[in-house]
Amino acid sequence: MLELPGVWRRHGAAVPEVPLVMDSPHSGTSYPADYRHAAPLATLRRAEDTHVDVLFGDAPRFGATRLDALFPRSYIDVNRALDDLDPELLDGPWPEPLAPGTKTTLGIGLVSRLCGAMVPIYDRPLAVDEVRGRIDRCWRPYHTELERLIEATHARFGAVFHVNCHSMPAVGADGMALDAGRPRADFVLGDRDGTTCAEAFVGTAERFLAARGYDVRRNDPFKGVEIVRKFGRPGAGRHSLQIEINRRLYMNEDTREPNDGFARLRAALAGLVECLAGFARDRAAVTARTAP
Repeated sequence: MLELPGVWRRHGAAVPEVPLVMDSPHSGTSYPADYRHAAPLATLRRAEDTHVDVLFGDAPRFGATRLDALFPRSYIDVNRALDDLDPELLDGPWPEPLAPGTKTTLGIGLVSRLCGAMVPIYDRPLAVDEVRGRIDRCWRPYHTELERLIEATHARFGAVFHVNCHSMPAVGADGMALDAGRPRADFVLGDRDGTTCAEAFVGTAERFLAARGYDVRRNDPFKGVEIVRKFGRPGAGRHSLQIEINRRLYMNEDTREPNDGFARLRAALAGLVECLAGFARDRAAVTARTAP
C-alpha cells in the first residue's frame, strides 16, 4: 500500500496483476483543517460514498489495483471537470472560462454549494486562491495517479479495464437530483450511453449482478461523469465503467453505520471483482495474441 497523505491511498494487487484498475473517488472521510464549512458535519457527510472503499476491499485479492481518495467529495470533487465550477461561489472572477453543468446549477459541482436537503455548505464566498489550492493539492494529484495507473496497466497488457466505484442515496433528493423523489435501482452501471467501455464489459457486470437477484439499470439516472469520460476510450483499449450502489443495501443513510446487509453485499462485490478480473485477464490475452 502506498499513500499520499490526505489525498490518495493505493492498494496494489496481492496476487499476479490483471489489467483491472478500480478507484473510489468519493469515499474519503479526512476533512481538511482549512475547509471552514458552515453546514453541520453530519449533513455534510451525506455527500460521501461512505464505506465504498471497504466494500471493494477484496479487489487486490483478485489481481486488481485500487485507488481511494482520502479527502471528501464536498471539499472538491475529482469526478468533475475543472471548468464545472459555479462562479457564484467565488469572491472574484475565475481566471479561465467556466462551463458549469446541470448538476452544478443544482448545487453539486467541482466545489459543491449545497449538501443534504439543500443545506448551504458555506456562509461566505470562497476565495479564488482557496479553490485553486484545493485543485492543486487534491484534484490534480488524484488524477495524475489514476492516469499513471491506467496508462501503466495498458502499456503492460495492451488493454486496461477501469471501474469507477460509487454509492447513491436510495431516493433522488428533492431539488438536488434529476430524479428527485424516485426510488433507485440496487445498481446503476454507467458507460455514458455505450461510449466509455466495451459492451461485453458492462454486460458481464450486469449479468453477474442480475443473476444474484439485484435490480440493475444502465445509465439511469447516472451515466458517468468526468473520470469515465476522461479515461474511457474503448477504441484504444481503455475501458471505463462507473458503478453506483444503492446505500440502502449496506448502511443506514442517517447514521452512516453499516446495516445487516453489509456482509452480504461485500461478498457479492468480491464475486463481481473476481468475475471482472477474469474478463480483463482473458480479454487482454486475446489482445496480445492478435496484436500485429
